[in-house]
Amino acid sequence: MEKKKGSMKMQAYLFVHFKEKTDPDGEAVYFSISEDGFHWQEINNGRPILTSTIGEQGVRDFTICRTKEGIYYILATDLSLARNFKTKYEGSWDKISREGSRNLVLWESKDLIHWSDPRLIQMGEEPFGCVWAPDIIYDDKTEEYLIHWSSSHPLNQYGPKKIYYSRTRDFLNFTSPEVLYEKDGSDIIDSALYKDDNRFYLFVKSDKNPASILLLESQTITGPFTIIPQFSEEMKKLEQGQYEAPTAIRLEDGRWCLFLDYYGTKIKKEQGYVPFIAETISSGRFIRSDQSFSFPYGFKHGTVFALNQEEYCRLKNADFK
Repeated sequence: MEKKKGSMKMQAYLFVHFKEKTDPDGEAVYFSISEDGFHWQEINNGRPILTSTIGEQGVRDFTICRTKEGIYYILATDLSLARNFKTKYEGSWDKISREGSRNLVLWESKDLIHWSDPRLIQMGEEPFGCVWAPDIIYDDKTEEYLIHWSSSHPLNQYGPKKIYYSRTRDFLNFTSPEVLYEKDGSDIIDSALYKDDNRFYLFVKSDKNPASILLLESQTITGPFTIIPQFSEEMKKLEQGQYEAPTAIRLEDGRWCLFLDYYGTKIKKEQGYVPFIAETISSGRFIRSDQSFSFPYGFKHGTVFALNQEEYCRLKNADFK
């Protein structure tokens, strides 16, 4: 990414993610950082930043936010496939959808370095079959944080998953869940929601018709959402049903970078995020841009997050215990 001559760089980037491994230490919180959003390096010598000692003792599918009060929160899916896939869940994703990962795991910090003990968060009294892949966006109209995720529900016999949301001001009290987005006849999972130019943009993974990532837009934070067809045309160029976990960031030069988690291979070292660049998010024209990026290993389902320079230097020089 080129900068204008004489300009001062203000923004850097953090990727909060896990590693797809057969042993449990992959299902933990890992940090990687970048000064430009293009070239990434692992920190803490590649060791986990956080591990879960509660619930399933494994975490996946992270999101991170910084509140107006300067508190950082990490939310994760409480799920360990390394520990439980072949035993507790009998090798069945259907069983996980009905009986697994019914809570989220939350950590909080004042400095990105020192974190609280994890605690389990139950999203309302709804009897969800699963609670997957949380994401957080601030609603400046209501001054609340909107947490959204994908779930199955007994009301439709644990049929197609929908995106639900709940609101909070303090990450202690949460409103009753409501549906954010659903699609007839298809699972919808892995939501990522952004605001740009007073419009809201929602990335999701559709299981069928098409088996692809979708980009939708709305005038309001909770919809209704309509599909951006130009994005769908770009996604048709990819092998269908092989990408998930969208996460995006507005780069310092105004362009948008979208990362999609490529899981469509049994070769673990070939899994991980691939990048796409668009001049504007509203255009939907995200062009695959592998040659511009470098990753030290295959990041798995996480969130990319903008840092200021002080936060970046603090993380780069941190001695995590």
